[in-house]
Amino acid sequence: MAGPEILAGNEARGGSIPKGACDRRATKWPAKRTAQRAAIRSAADLKTQEAFPQGGCAAVDISEMTSGGKSPVPRPNTQCTTADMPAMTLARRVLSAQPAQSLLLGDRYYGVAAVLVDLPAQEGRHFLVRAKKNLQRRFLESYPDGSALVEIGAGENKRLVREILGRVQRAGRGTATTVRLWTSLLDWHQHPAAELLALYARRWEQEIFYKELKVDTRSTPCLQSHTPLTALQEIAALILAYAVLVDYRVAAASVGQVGVLRISFLKTLQVVQGLWQFLEVTSDMLTPAQVSLVVRRSLKRIADMAIPKRRARSCPRKLRQQVSIWPRLRKNTYGKGAVNYSVGEIYA
Repeated sequence: MAGPEILAGNEARGGSIPKGACDRRATKWPAKRTAQRAAIRSAADLKTQEAFPQGGCAAVDISEMTSGGKSPVPRPNTQCTTADMPAMTLARRVLSAQPAQSLLLGDRYYGVAAVLVDLPAQEGRHFLVRAKKNLQRRFLESYPDGSALVEIGAGENKRLVREILGRVQRAGRGTATTVRLWTSLLDWHQHPAAELLALYARRWEQEIFYKELKVDTRSTPCLQSHTPLTALQEIAALILAYAVLVDYRVAAASVGQVGVLRISFLKTLQVVQGLWQFLEVTSDMLTPAQVSLVVRRSLKRIADMAIPKRRARSCPRKLRQQVSIWPRLRKNTYGKGAVNYSVGEIYA
């Protein structure tokens, strides 16, 4: 691989659903060599900077930064550097490489005017990001769906966005979460506020992506590379392998007429590994038609092992043993039912 084109980030982690998010939480890739570990500073030493990966590389998460049903790997010409580079500097490089005809989802780290006014707007590039409640904007017009047209600015640069203020709650019980969104999708007829609010909630699915990439795809607890450059290339190879498996999952879902989220990533990985080994051994024995038949039957087998539909429930954001600022979990409770989205009123 000529150059490490790695993309990673912070509070958003990619899933295997339709893609479009970019966040800033640094992901950790344990280094194998003691010398590498000694050269890496701890999170406490970074103070005002991001706690970057143990392997000396950070990237902005690209797991959802694609369009339609394509693979979750964009095609930027960006170079990932060392852990000393601030997260926002890395993020700006990746954000500028957003593919055409795609929607970028981001958390509050990116929901600031200084970032949004510079995002590309040509060829169907749009964004939907969460904004902090204390950020200033200029109110222009309210729409019947509950959203409003506002103007944001950074210095002399200005940009029109739609603001959506909504609440997310599980089955009308528990504490509701208030969400403030900014989007470049200005047509409220085509993109109602309630639909965008529900779409943004899917960004949280990307936590699953990191588990599938770092636990299921990688077979060893540490990277096998011995230098920072080869470590970046190894991470890039893992992301490319994940993209290939996503294509198989989508194909298996189509063959079995089931939802993509019901196709197990781990079972897909196991079947595809066996399929590729079989095709390698029999490459000079099978005709193209026979190869296609074998592949289709493999996809059918993956679909037959589809997992049950997810339970509609939410668990508390607590820990049994308090090791951080999270509340301590003393009694395990959860709420069941569908998630309710309600759009609130926006005032000037």
